[in-house]
Amino acid sequence: MAHTASIAIIGTGFAGLGMAARLKRAGFHDLTLFEKADDVGGCWRDNTYPGAACDVPSHLYSYSFAQNTAWSRRFAPQAEIHQYLRDTADTFGVTPHIRFNSPVTTAEFDEESATWTITVEDGSVHVADILIAATGLLNRPLVPAIPGLDTFQGEQFHSATWNHDYDLTGKSIAVVGTGASAVQFVPAIAPRVARLTLFQKNAAHVIPKPDHPYAPIARTAFRRIPGLQRLSRWLTYWQLEPRGAAFTRFPRLLKIADRQFRRHISRQVTDDALRTTLTPEDPIGCKRILLSNEYYGALTRDNVDIVTAAITEVTPTGVRTSDGSHHEVDAIIYGTGFKATEILGPIHVTGRNGRVLHKEWQDGAEAHLGISVAGFPNLFILYGPNTGLGHSSVVLMLEAQINYVLQAVRRLAKGDIAWLEVWSAVQAGSNAALQRRIRTSVWAQECDSWYRTASGKNTIQWPGFTFEYAARTRRLDESDFHLEPVGARGLPPRRNDERETARIPHPADRGDRRPR
Repeated sequence: MAHTASIAIIGTGFAGLGMAARLKRAGFHDLTLFEKADDVGGCWRDNTYPGAACDVPSHLYSYSFAQNTAWSRRFAPQAEIHQYLRDTADTFGVTPHIRFNSPVTTAEFDEESATWTITVEDGSVHVADILIAATGLLNRPLVPAIPGLDTFQGEQFHSATWNHDYDLTGKSIAVVGTGASAVQFVPAIAPRVARLTLFQKNAAHVIPKPDHPYAPIARTAFRRIPGLQRLSRWLTYWQLEPRGAAFTRFPRLLKIADRQFRRHISRQVTDDALRTTLTPEDPIGCKRILLSNEYYGALTRDNVDIVTAAITEVTPTGVRTSDGSHHEVDAIIYGTGFKATEILGPIHVTGRNGRVLHKEWQDGAEAHLGISVAGFPNLFILYGPNTGLGHSSVVLMLEAQINYVLQAVRRLAKGDIAWLEVWSAVQAGSNAALQRRIRTSVWAQECDSWYRTASGKNTIQWPGFTFEYAARTRRLDESDFHLEPVGARGLPPRRNDERETARIPHPADRGDRRPR
């Protein structure tokens, strides 16, 4: 007999959809996914700016259980990734479980009933036994607090909320920021605009992107030859995975990437002064290393200017900088990233004894294995604190987390315990060890990166290999948790589903956590 448990999932990006698909395959069908927008896809739905694409090869940036043989390129563009997520939701029967246009505002745990009460912006309330937060890190655009923003009379928008109705042709455009998004959209819009002024606070390390379209015969081969795409996935995995050592254990290995960067910029930027302007002062790797074959070339165009003086204010007609210059523009585009360290913001989450998650995290978010937080029973976070990567596909990390959470759901569904809650000592110990490792990584060097909170704590990156994380999450260790017996609070056993639930066998369901 299959025990049932009601499960609420917040978010329908890679994490939420992958979790729901695996839960359905395991026989759990009492699912409700809350999505703030009118479509699935997370950041791949939101970021539709020109040139948007992945910087991880497509065969690895996809679920191991839902491979796509139709990718058009080695690095898929945004529209294809978005469609892949839509197709996955439909294929695994997840779409009917989604409540669209339903941003969650609060989630509160009730000890008496051992349930989570989820409140949506429209005032509706939903109760679930288990809450899985899959909101991700790159979902809340960050616009810098520049004086005068509200006085600008032209058009302005963030790259994640691109205004496609605004015609950039022949306009004078200001771009604020030089991160991963700007590196993609600047080359795409530079040929169309009359003038593009790029306001650069810090230069980025940009290396060549080994991208190419897949020929029709290659896509046919991936589709028809068993195991060929999985072989490509494995080869890609082992091409990328060793790079983790350079970020976390042997920073000297980053000299290889530094040589790539210097060759790349010297070939594309022949002007010595411009090349100096575009060369970062930060050590390579302490910030995200970016991939582009067009970025430096775009910055050498006659209609593109680089401004390194700090922005002091936005005026009704443009941008003023610390050197006293005023740059008149028709539009301002912010490529300034996201509020990545504000995990689960702006949802107000309350656990046992009235504990508020954001107060617990006021010194920086932390969770055991990035998934479980002491004081918050039956809450599991996907792509939580310190589960980001600098060298490989975050989907690998997500699948490891999904397998781990699936074990927790199965344990709860047995019906003899009311909740699982990680011991505070376990959480503190695992995070202390993690932060010690980060202090010896390249991310600990002096540079201003989005991996850190205002106090300097790195709450984003995982300081190890993906296969190491997969090994640590392979098995749910019950000794890491307090297991609250059902009888302790007079709670009735969880109900049984009298019907046998059909499920599709899958190696990962048997604990096969080999990196793929």
